[in-house]
Amino acid sequence: MTNAAAAVDGDPILVWGAGAIGGTVGAALVRAGQPVTFVDIETNHVAAIADPSRGLSIEGPVDPHRITAPAFTPEAVQGTYRRIFLCVKAHHTEAATRALLPHLAEDGYVLSLQNGLNETIIAPIVGRERTIGCFVNFSADWHGPGQIMYGGRGALVLGELDGTTTPRLTALHALLATAFEPNAIITPTIWGYLWGKLGYGAMLFAQALGEKGIADCLARPELLPLWRALGAEAIAVARAEGVTPLGFNGFEPAAFSPGATEAQAAASVAAMVEFNRPNAKTHSGVWRDLWVRHRRTEIDVQIAPIATIGATHGIDCPSVRRLVTLMHECEAGTRPMSDANLTEMLSP
Repeated sequence: MTNAAAAVDGDPILVWGAGAIGGTVGAALVRAGQPVTFVDIETNHVAAIADPSRGLSIEGPVDPHRITAPAFTPEAVQGTYRRIFLCVKAHHTEAATRALLPHLAEDGYVLSLQNGLNETIIAPIVGRERTIGCFVNFSADWHGPGQIMYGGRGALVLGELDGTTTPRLTALHALLATAFEPNAIITPTIWGYLWGKLGYGAMLFAQALGEKGIADCLARPELLPLWRALGAEAIAVARAEGVTPLGFNGFEPAAFSPGATEAQAAASVAAMVEFNRPNAKTHSGVWRDLWVRHRRTEIDVQIAPIATIGATHGIDCPSVRRLVTLMHECEAGTRPMSDANLTEMLSP
């Protein structure tokens, strides 16, 4: 790949999607003196961010602050940018990428600050050489116009899709490590982290079916077989794809790999519980989408591909498929929120 897209810190940044991830990271960049413009489809949110009397308020125990910045809806934004941070929900990735394409400079890049394998959607549209991968695991929730709760720090990993370390990647890492997450790292194997997050993410989607928060749900001893099944399916498919999943914040892929013992899985789950327990964000964003905002989740673009890709390798993923079915029923309003939904997933 070329290194022509290396961007200096003074280049304006376009944050496309000013919700939990984009709003939290973007606000930190503004506070650090970066020229940031936000784009979002929520008109009231856009108005709040740009209003000096209101602004974007980052709340919670981690790093509370308030900023104001230029903000527009997608049809109103103008200009071209060498740095675009894409932060929309996974199922909006294709539409958002096509909408931002006219605003991407020829020597620019799109950074996927999202959950899922969205780089595989972005790269065919903007070009692989103009796509940078990113793995995030910090906790944040959009609570309303101009209001985001930043509940807990987590891993932030950056990587070029081909594994090289380029000047633009080094500059991006320095920026985010200074302005937002001091423990951010560069990796030559971004796909390992993205697939690792799918294993953990499947567990978070399962948590969203019930009432208990992340830590309390993971800690249910009777659900250990479910966590083992979901983790094992994601890891098996990743390995079939030629990817070695990588761990983070308590999630250890080896504990869910073939030959791993129940004790190893239990230890990893306990570590995930310990990581999530002090978090001010008690429930996943998926849970909030389902039961607070009553809107479609990312299941079809983020988790369902585990089973779809698995099928191409002859790998059956019954737990993932069951999870997708139950999630669709919750989205349709035909299945109520209940901790028993997770127990039901254990049934043959």
